[in-house]
Amino acid sequence: QVQLVESGGGLVQAGGSLRLSCAASGRTFSIYAMGWFRQAPGKEREFVAAVNWSGGNTYYADSVKGRFTISRDNAKNTVYLQMNSLKPEDTAVYYCAARVRYGGSYYTEAEYNYWGQGTQVTVSS
Repeated sequence: QVQLVESGGGLVQAGGSLRLSCAASGRTFSIYAMGWFRQAPGKEREFVAAVNWSGGNTYYADSVKGRFTISRDNAKNTVYLQMNSLKPEDTAVYYCAARVRYGGSYYTEAEYNYWGQGTQVTVSS
C-alpha cells in the first residue's frame, strides 16, 4: 500500500501562484509514476500532470501547459505541482495519485492505484 497526503491548497487571486505538495509513504519503492488530477464542481475529474518516478519525464494537460510544472524529490518521496498564472477556471479539488504498473497511459485516471484525499484550490477573479 501507498499512502498519499496533499498540502498547499488555498485561495489565490487570478494571476497568482500556488505550490501543491504530495508526500508518499508506505511501499514507495513500488511507485512507477505520480500525477495530479482535479475535479471542479459539477464536472468529472480530469488529468492535470504526471511525472515518471525514475526517469523524470513529465506530461501535462493542454490546459495547463506553460503555466504548471510538476516535479519530484525521490529522496523525500514527494511530488510537487507549481501552479503559476492561475485562472478562475483552475478552481477545483486537486488530487495526488500514484501508479505502480509499468506502461499504459499517464493521462488515464484508471491507471492510478492510490489517491490522496484532495486539496482545494480556489482562484478568485
